[in-house]
Amino acid sequence: MAALDEPLKKILGGTTAKVLAEHLDLHTVGDLLHHYPRRYAERGELTRLSDLPLDEHVTVVAQVADSRVLKFNGGRGQRLEVTLTDGSGRLRLVFFGKGIHKPHKDLLPGRRAMFAGKVSVFNRKLQLAHPEYELLDGDAEGGADAVSAFAGQLLPIYPACQQMASWKIAKAVDAVLPSAPDAVDPLPEALRDGRELVPLTEALLKIHRPASKADIAAARDRLKWDEAFVLQVALARRRLAETQLPAVARVLTAGGILDAFDAKLPFTLTDGQQKVSREIFDDLATEHPMHRLLQGEVGSGKAQPLDALVLTPRGFSPMGQMTVGTEVVVPSGELAVVDGVFPQGEREVWRLVLSDGSAVECDDEHLWIVQAGDAAQEAVLTTRELRNDLHDPDGRPRWSIAAAVPVDLDDGGDRPLDPYLVGRRLAEDRGPAARVPDAYRNAPLKDRLAVLRGLLDAGSGPAGAPAVFRAAHRPLAGDLAWLVRSLGGRARLSAAGEGAYDVEVALPDADGVGLRRAIRAIEYAGRKPVQCISVRHPGHAYVTDHFTVTHNTMVALRAMLGVVDSGGQAAMLAPTEVLAQQHHRSITEMMGELAEGGMLGGAEQGTKVVLLTGSMGAAARRQALLDLVTGEAGIVVGTHALIEDKVQFHDLGLVVVDEQHRFGVEQRDALRGKGHSQREKQTPHLLVMTATPIPRTVAMTVFGDLETSVLDQLPAGRSPIATHVVPAKDKPHFLARAWERVREEVAAGHQGYVVCPRIGDEEDAPKGAKKPAGSKGAADQAGSPEDAEEKRPPLAVLDIAGQLAEGPLAGLRVAVLHGRMAPDDKDDVMRRFAAGELDVLVATTVIEVGVNVPNATAMVIMDADRFGVSQLHQLRGRVGRGAAPGLCLLVSEMPEAAPARARLAAVAATLDGFELSRIDLEQRREGDVLGQAQSGVRSSLRMLAVIEDEEVIAAAREEATALVTDDPELTGYPELRIALSALLDEEREQYLDKG
Repeated sequence: MAALDEPLKKILGGTTAKVLAEHLDLHTVGDLLHHYPRRYAERGELTRLSDLPLDEHVTVVAQVADSRVLKFNGGRGQRLEVTLTDGSGRLRLVFFGKGIHKPHKDLLPGRRAMFAGKVSVFNRKLQLAHPEYELLDGDAEGGADAVSAFAGQLLPIYPACQQMASWKIAKAVDAVLPSAPDAVDPLPEALRDGRELVPLTEALLKIHRPASKADIAAARDRLKWDEAFVLQVALARRRLAETQLPAVARVLTAGGILDAFDAKLPFTLTDGQQKVSREIFDDLATEHPMHRLLQGEVGSGKAQPLDALVLTPRGFSPMGQMTVGTEVVVPSGELAVVDGVFPQGEREVWRLVLSDGSAVECDDEHLWIVQAGDAAQEAVLTTRELRNDLHDPDGRPRWSIAAAVPVDLDDGGDRPLDPYLVGRRLAEDRGPAARVPDAYRNAPLKDRLAVLRGLLDAGSGPAGAPAVFRAAHRPLAGDLAWLVRSLGGRARLSAAGEGAYDVEVALPDADGVGLRRAIRAIEYAGRKPVQCISVRHPGHAYVTDHFTVTHNTMVALRAMLGVVDSGGQAAMLAPTEVLAQQHHRSITEMMGELAEGGMLGGAEQGTKVVLLTGSMGAAARRQALLDLVTGEAGIVVGTHALIEDKVQFHDLGLVVVDEQHRFGVEQRDALRGKGHSQREKQTPHLLVMTATPIPRTVAMTVFGDLETSVLDQLPAGRSPIATHVVPAKDKPHFLARAWERVREEVAAGHQGYVVCPRIGDEEDAPKGAKKPAGSKGAADQAGSPEDAEEKRPPLAVLDIAGQLAEGPLAGLRVAVLHGRMAPDDKDDVMRRFAAGELDVLVATTVIEVGVNVPNATAMVIMDADRFGVSQLHQLRGRVGRGAAPGLCLLVSEMPEAAPARARLAAVAATLDGFELSRIDLEQRREGDVLGQAQSGVRSSLRMLAVIEDEEVIAAAREEATALVTDDPELTGYPELRIALSALLDEEREQYLDKG
């Protein structure tokens, strides 16, 4: 009896073993035993031929309806056509030349058989050309085994390939099934009994040769537990090992840079942020390394243009005139002092247009206090979040700006006349230059109300009821509207001809509660100099243009600053130079003088924040390296350049990894290893950040070795974007239409991207070059259209750009952008594109992060099936960032029935990040959950569906944690140790041993 690790060649012979190894990645007896049937054909139940997918390799059980030989090519050629039926549809088989003789003899009307081949279309009918077949009655030689299997009620259909049909795999499984009792059962007996799970040997026999559906269910339950439990034991041991490593406790220090930063921090942490902060600081204070995943990262910004207006006790003042010490009005009507001013440079600015026609400008991260529908509860949302969710399904505005409490003002000017008379005289005069004097505009509430009553009594009807002030010139109409809004009311201006306006007025009832104004639209206003202010008030909110309430906040760097206070250093690893530069700029802007430690004008308790990227000049790089090794720099932000051997730290205490999915484990581990440079065997704390929504089951598996924190406010997606799949091969006119749409967008004053998977200047691999391990695909993909399509090199930027410039986009200004360009050239192209000097940018995924051109509205992604779901979602986020709607076209040559097309259709169907993360996981769940799929290692999950089996995973995690806590070395569970070794090969063990 063969052991489970015995090569299949000894059992099955060289030819069969070679096919199984090369095309299904099955090498040992154990591999084949764990190659489970995909589904089962029931006796008497024929596969529905009407549901066959086009261009897929299929196995069907059907009956021959008729068979005939036809001649062609002047009688010199002949073909056999066989028609199959199952009651739901018909399928044609074709055989040519000398290959017709045996099937002509075997496939007689009434015969039932199994057939395997790739579904194609000829003359608009489905067919299988030269399929393999196995008769299911006893008339044909060699059919006895198949008859026996079929008589067993349930016929297993295995994941197969073109080179080996399902029934041949079944015969191979029969040869190794006697080895099933040799399988080592990893589940402790107490767990098996407690969960009522069948023994492993019984499960293997039942999954391959079930007598009933109950057998299949029992086997599946057991095998899912095997995979979930062994994986969770590995992760539990990883977590436990982390807690045993030595690390320097980074305890919060009073009176340091963190307290100084908090003192000027212009917002109150949300409950979620406070909870996450406590979790992080509790971890940092231990003498074992933190190992935490932070989901959701709030962006920075929260700025308004310098000409935006902020309400002060004397009236409105421009944002640009705000200084530390300026008194401002907060929504409750109280006064508060500005205790921080943060210039942000030029940023993209948006204009919120309210239902009464007034407008307010701010950046995309600015926070607004809003209310939805008739709900009294207030929410705080960014401009971006509002843009993404602006209207209800019926098209009505979803959000209203919360009303501020009307307040007394006093600009210090004289008010010698009765305010009511001032209003009446202005209404009677109505000259083009008529204005409400500043002293009466910025006056106590009762005086402003008196002026308004005078205006309305002389120019329309009584105040307090709906009224319309008729035919005022713009200056007076604007002043009247301002008075109404300052009293908590609504005022809408409408043109009345010859430069005059009617002003429709609504004032609050006697209870004085201000009237809401809906956010009707959010328009892109261009790039402008902007700045933030922080307000020393618990609400950290202030009143801006037209008595609109706003709220200011910025990203907290509190974990990094806490480590700096304890004498350590913090490093943030970003995936691209663009993102690293953004992080560095945001951090230095937020910290202000605290980021200038040791420099003239820097704060006494400050530190230095340095940037380290690959394209830096030699002198700047030398200085940054010196600042790190001496400890002068407490914080460094960088790209992969941080990982290089030359980079040494004085005392690296915290590693922050941004956008975890963009980094390999080796890169993350290399940076953590630098914590050993000054303190022997001291491991830095680790905080992994991702803005990508992660389902709970993924967090328990893919990130199962990390403790997880989730910020309540996850980053919003982008503006609604129309996404469509363009089937370039099936319908070439659709692709032609796609280029027409790009031209239409450019003609409308917009710009577009064309994304390709490859640059195009790579050297072609030698014809005889060996493919990477696993490149022939797993069982599900072998022989699939993906394999055939992969034979064509991915479309390249340099090729496509030339074809477009000379063809469908001729006459447009087309440029290329890719990662191998010199930094200056890349910057020049991006500058010209952002400035509108280019119409179309043909690029690689270098635009995935950090590119923000709101005028770009169209994106065409070539060979979209070559990209992952998450990457397509990220790329799509580059459009729809302005006022105009975005358009994303996913071009693919895959046939409609291919899984790749189904994946693209799923991306086109939703903009929801969590939903896409589920789709992404379901699509690639046969890839290795431990992250080794990229190296071609087979999946350790064959039965477990990470999304569907959440309950099993959660229960297995609980059981595994308890077992590992009691017996970390698994000394009492030798079978479990063997299973760990078998399922977690050397590469995966290395993965788990790293961070």
